Amino acid sequence: MLLTRPCRYLLALCLLPLWGLSPVALAEPFSPPEGEVLLRLSGEIEHVNVGDELHLDRAMLMSLSPMVIETTTPWTEGVSRFEGPLIRAVLEAAGVSSEQVRVRALDDFVAMVPVSDFHDYDVILAIERDGEPIAVRELGPVFVLYPFDDHPELLNETIRFRSVWHVSTIHAP
Repeated sequence: MLLTRPCRYLLALCLLPLWGLSPVALAEPFSPPEGEVLLRLSGEIEHVNVGDELHLDRAMLMSLSPMVIETTTPWTEGVSRFEGPLIRAVLEAAGVSSEQVRVRALDDFVAMVPVSDFHDYDVILAIERDGEPIAVRELGPVFVLYPFDDHPELLNETIRFRSVWHVSTIHAP
């Protein structure tokens, strides 16, 4: 049976994960961002676009497995609708293979976070809250957000420490 070109393409996309590859890994290198840089990735990363770092703007972040989490947090009132990319997708796009990353905030607060968190839970880099960009005065512009309401076991001091607000850089040691 002969497959048409579109069918062969779809079949190849379906088989990529079986070969240990992903569409993100096969993508063209990132161009420098056109908008305001919201996040920098540094350290042991495979894909860079500005010097030895990967700089991402809002559009670039939202192109990497965007997800919505509706949850309460220890820092906000009521249920909010947060949106942003899955952190594991961002790390995959950067080519991070570290077992932990150092997340740095604009005020130089730093948290070491095991990458396993991002595979065990759908943790996002929230850049919108209730349909609006998250302002710096409201935990933004980038906020490491765990799905607290879906996993009550996450409401502990360790995870609160890893839920960095005002994220500026993720470093892969």
